Amino acid sequence: MKYIKKTATVIALIILALVATTYATNTDYLLKAIRTVYLKGHVTAFLDDYHAFDNRTVQNDQGQEWPQHKSYNHAKASNALRQTHDEYGTIAYVVIKNDSVFYEQYYDGYDKSSNTNSFSMVKSMISGLLGKAIMDGHIQSLEQPVGDFFPEFAEGPAKETTVGDLASMSSGTDWDEHYYSPLSITTRAYFDDNLREVILGLKVVEPPGQKFKYASGDTQLLGMVIEKATGKTLTENLSTHFWQPLGAEHPAYWQLDSEDSGLEKAYCCLASNALDFARFGKLYKDQGLWNGERLLDSAFVAKSTQPRFEESPQYGYGWWLYEWEGRSFFMMRGHLGQYVIVSPQDNVIIVRLGHKKPKSDFPGQFTTDLPLYIQEGYGLLEQLGQAQ
Repeated sequence: MKYIKKTATVIALIILALVATTYATNTDYLLKAIRTVYLKGHVTAFLDDYHAFDNRTVQNDQGQEWPQHKSYNHAKASNALRQTHDEYGTIAYVVIKNDSVFYEQYYDGYDKSSNTNSFSMVKSMISGLLGKAIMDGHIQSLEQPVGDFFPEFAEGPAKETTVGDLASMSSGTDWDEHYYSPLSITTRAYFDDNLREVILGLKVVEPPGQKFKYASGDTQLLGMVIEKATGKTLTENLSTHFWQPLGAEHPAYWQLDSEDSGLEKAYCCLASNALDFARFGKLYKDQGLWNGERLLDSAFVAKSTQPRFEESPQYGYGWWLYEWEGRSFFMMRGHLGQYVIVSPQDNVIIVRLGHKKPKSDFPGQFTTDLPLYIQEGYGLLEQLGQAQ
């Protein structure tokens, strides 16, 4: 018994020492990471982790169901598609043709109303909120300096940074995109309870507006600009300007850094479902129109879905760009292989949500699952002569 008590005391002292060390080294956010992610067997953020965080509700109104295609779910998945779903833990795969659901399947106990983490797919929505803020006159243009909103970016090289630089990820800040290191700024941003302080501590170390560098901090700062310019939270903006007009069938839940701070994680973490995520893809496919109502300026949509930099053809303003077999796609894209893939040419939207994707060599690299989801989606359509 003495040995057990002594061992327990030693363990308790070690734990106390570790906790004290995190506070002394300003890494106490790791305690939240351990509690919400690592002790649950994950090494990074995961699909259902929004339950462990404070959230703000993105309200919907009268939901509009997607119509079903005349050939709804008549096509059969190939062995290659089924194997990919199994290998990478797909939980939703949807193909929408001519604005009607042609094919949809759900896996691993999830269904069409299951909420899961958008991860970086929400970056495209933040870009949309920027377009709406410009449209409504809250922000002057893509060229407006970030320093107009935050004095931390009004001096030195930072004063050249524009809101358009943030949307196109060319701010030149010292942000380091690293998901799996517990000591990276990306991990700190995910778990810290004062995200504003983290972001306003960024330094511009390269000339802004010159080249693309994938940086979630850019989108977070852009979200803070939109919040300040409009005087409303990002949740209020998204609910009013998009979620309700787009006829989302379900409310969504946006992770906050903490209940006290109440700042949405603008670079990630909107919990929703495949069909409601797809609505944003349809809005951009239709150049900012929804049921005849102008929600976004068509010129802004067109600019967003074209490369800003010739040497970085894979990114526009908040949207990823991809070429496959002579077809051009733009897409919302998130950690672990979340996709809303859009072809305006063929009037096709493909949504894939899941637990993981193949490993990549650097942030933002397209992985080998992406062309397969596109190829197999078109394969389903071709079975019934619907690919064109």
